Amino acid sequence: MPRRAGGLWGRLTSFPNLLLAHRKARRGKRDRRAVMAFEYDLERSVAALQGELLGRTYRPGGYRTFMIREPKPRSISAAPYRDRVVHHALMNVLEPVLDARLSPDSFACRKGKGTHAALDRYTHYARRHEFVWHGDISKFYASIDHESMRRALRRILKGPDVLGLLDGILDAGPPQEAPLAWFPGDDLFSPLERRRGLPIGNLTSQWMANLYLDPLDRFVRQTLRADGYVRYCDDFCVFGDDRRELRAAVSATREFLGQRLRLELNPKHLEVARTARGIAFLGMRVFPNHRRLAPAALARSVRRLRRSVSASAGGLDRRGRLAAALPWIAHLAHADTWHLRAKVLARLARTKPRNRP
Repeated sequence: MPRRAGGLWGRLTSFPNLLLAHRKARRGKRDRRAVMAFEYDLERSVAALQGELLGRTYRPGGYRTFMIREPKPRSISAAPYRDRVVHHALMNVLEPVLDARLSPDSFACRKGKGTHAALDRYTHYARRHEFVWHGDISKFYASIDHESMRRALRRILKGPDVLGLLDGILDAGPPQEAPLAWFPGDDLFSPLERRRGLPIGNLTSQWMANLYLDPLDRFVRQTLRADGYVRYCDDFCVFGDDRRELRAAVSATREFLGQRLRLELNPKHLEVARTARGIAFLGMRVFPNHRRLAPAALARSVRRLRRSVSASAGGLDRRGRLAAALPWIAHLAHADTWHLRAKVLARLARTKPRNRP
């Protein structure tokens, strides 16, 4: 068992770290009123935040909650700007510590990983195995148990200041619509008495969620001894060559999640499928030798592209339209979408697409 990391408070509360955290938190949001207010007297704003942290008087503010519809209806909770600065300051220090403890099979929110790397790993295993079980957690973020989360943090961190700050961020989260569920040892009122849920919009929530599911990664590899496994947040795939063994893995995983993590599998994703038939994973239909963009993901991508191209009130010239499309084109390049990309680029450039060489 690795030693718990300590001595982090001084680095976390240093003026340079808080200033760096502000620069990260403002990315893409420099025109927001809260950001401009924080920057109006930047040194004083950072010094005031530092003083609250060092004086143990810092308290998280209230959240703004709103709904998003893509890729599915979800409630997003946005913390006040100065709290987001604190979140980045925390993760500047904690990210290397957490990342070193996480399984290499976890791909969300980690440098050098991400969705495209997860898709590549899926393809690698799909070419080697006949069957796959694609599972996920029912209402994952809303179901994360606070008491279990605190224990997970204390297994790798020490120091009352850092842990107290993390506890405060946990406690300040708005109520989540967690499903009623009973687990081994519960009484009738346990689901109502235990605090659950992380706000999806927090940077800290993404890393806490990764840490929370790390025992699942260890279970799949060490207990189930799966040869192929990949996880992106609560979306995971287990590979094998024996359908019956994978079905047994579904039952064993359901039992493990309930007993150890107080989580439930999504009942819609319990079937074992042939890898050759392809499955929907991270917005794509993935086969052993090719990928297709899922229809719903394609529709979302087109809508986002249109918004990007029309972002300027006065319109964009040809070069501007092409620049706005580049991130979209780069994402689609990870699937077999050559004709689609050529058609879109030609339309943006107002030129006739040439034949593929």
